[in-house]
Amino acid sequence: AGLRASEEADKKLADAASGAEAELAKAKDEAAGILEQARNRANQMVEEAKNDARQEGERLIEAARAEIDQEVNRAKEVLRGQVSALVISGAEQVLEVDTPALSTATGSDPNIEALTVCTATGGEYYLHTSPEFCMKRLLADGYPDIFSICRVYRDGEAGSRHLAEFTMLEWYRLGFGLSDMVADTVQLIAACLDQPTLVENRVTYDYRAAFRRFAGVDPLDAGSDELAACCNADDDLRAAIGEDRDAWLDLILTTVVAPRFEPDQETVLQHYPASMAALARLCPGDPQVADRFEIFIGERELANGYVELTDAAEQRRRFEQETALRQ
Repeated sequence: AGLRASEEADKKLADAASGAEAELAKAKDEAAGILEQARNRANQMVEEAKNDARQEGERLIEAARAEIDQEVNRAKEVLRGQVSALVISGAEQVLEVDTPALSTATGSDPNIEALTVCTATGGEYYLHTSPEFCMKRLLADGYPDIFSICRVYRDGEAGSRHLAEFTMLEWYRLGFGLSDMVADTVQLIAACLDQPTLVENRVTYDYRAAFRRFAGVDPLDAGSDELAACCNADDDLRAAIGEDRDAWLDLILTTVVAPRFEPDQETVLQHYPASMAALARLCPGDPQVADRFEIFIGERELANGYVELTDAAEQRRRFEQETALRQ
């Protein structure tokens, strides 16, 4: 009787254990199912949140773009009004022109790279880096003083102060000498910034004098080694720039000279070396320098200009020289 009771107890214990295992397995399956449902729901909520965030982000971007476009358009209208008010010479108002943004050719300046556009039919065009060449064709065809406010495009320009796309104001004044152009530009910048005191407080340096004063080097006579030492160039930088004097001068201007200009003041830098003449004529009184200028506020360049080169033979020679440098 005792053995039988023990066997019955063992059987009941085994049945209970088996039942407990079954219940445990069932509980595990149910828990796994609940966990899977929770995981799926969580993933769904994450995707919904991503979609909502994406849609909200796109909405905010579109709203920001619209607001920026409105501000740009308002700024352009204000600028046009200021330009129109300022570009009156005697009884003749400077004419606003609109030129094509696409061209089958681009400029030869080795320091400016154009963006290319390919059409569906296989054609290739360049986005203009400035309206300059089209505007000069208008002038050559007999147009009076003209100006243009337009979007321009340049490759390889990206940073805190440069974008591949930006808005440019360009204008041409017939019969103006260098001092007239400088005064015209200084006055325009002051008006656009609504800071008339900039005109009377401006300071003007010849390029050579500014380098002697702020960098202690003569930009017309110094060799590459002296220019490299002026900006504390290491071996890698010396190897990269080599004997390119203009590149050294640009580096010194950016890192040594311009940072010494007074903040909140217009600084005119004029009579650049002849090697940097680009499309400017050489100064009639000194062929070592060009009738070219740039205007800064603090160390930031805002404008550049020059008296146009009108010697066709010299212009061809410069184009051929620049094309050779590109190759």
